[in-house]
Amino acid sequence: MIDLSPVDRAGTPDEIASLAALLIGPDGAFITGSDFLVDGGVTVSCFYGELQPK
Repeated sequence: MIDLSPVDRAGTPDEIASLAALLIGPDGAFITGSDFLVDGGVTVSCFYGELQPK
């Protein structure tokens, strides 16, 4: 999976924790029924081919 990732690395625990903090904190109070894909662009690469980060 990492080889397919445009960011060329795995996510860090801090990056996942940042999303969790957003969702459970006051800034995430209005977010409901959402999916957050945290995969460094792997899924979009599967649909559109190899991507290059900007």
